[in-house]
Amino acid sequence: MGHFQRTILAGLLAFLPLAITIWAVGLVLDLLSGVGRPLVNALAGGVGVIAPAFTDVLNSGTVAGILAVVLTILVFYLLGLMTRAVIGQRLLNLVDTIMNRVPVVESLYRAVRKLFVSFEMKDSSTQRVVLIDFPSPEMKAVGFVTRVFKDAESGSEIAAVYVPTTPNPTSGYMELVPVARLVWLDWSATDAMQFIVSGGTTAPDTIHFNGRAP
Repeated sequence: MGHFQRTILAGLLAFLPLAITIWAVGLVLDLLSGVGRPLVNALAGGVGVIAPAFTDVLNSGTVAGILAVVLTILVFYLLGLMTRAVIGQRLLNLVDTIMNRVPVVESLYRAVRKLFVSFEMKDSSTQRVVLIDFPSPEMKAVGFVTRVFKDAESGSEIAAVYVPTTPNPTSGYMELVPVARLVWLDWSATDAMQFIVSGGTTAPDTIHFNGRAP
């Protein structure tokens, strides 16, 4: 019985990484497919005018899903190129202006926008990778400092720290931590994300667990 249980556990441990990876990739593909499906429908409509025989092919489940993913990735790539150009920055500013004028939506958009912009910053005091005492003083968690402000009573600096969960970093906890109690890491945002998504298996070789990195 002991041998049987150990063998089952070994098989489970061998299977879980593949299963979790497939699940995560499936979520991403479903998201990309959903975003790109209107593009495929528009493409199928345009092709149907010229070559009606291809309409059914483009509307088939498998082909439509693949095209949706490819078109979405292409759109994201083009958006990435645009954001690095002057005209792209102007368009983004226009979108920001419009979204910031829509009641109710503007507060959510502004908060999400600031969070993702903070992750893009590399050399800025508004975004640093840190360790905090979480969920107990004896344990630490990797987090991102998204903002530093002052305590209204004592004047001491307080950091807003976003602590992502593993393996899905889009969910997590927002902690308010005194800056004096933070352990600052010399990790990049990419290092920290790889550490979180991989469950700690992918990380730099050293970590400043009890003190600030030089």
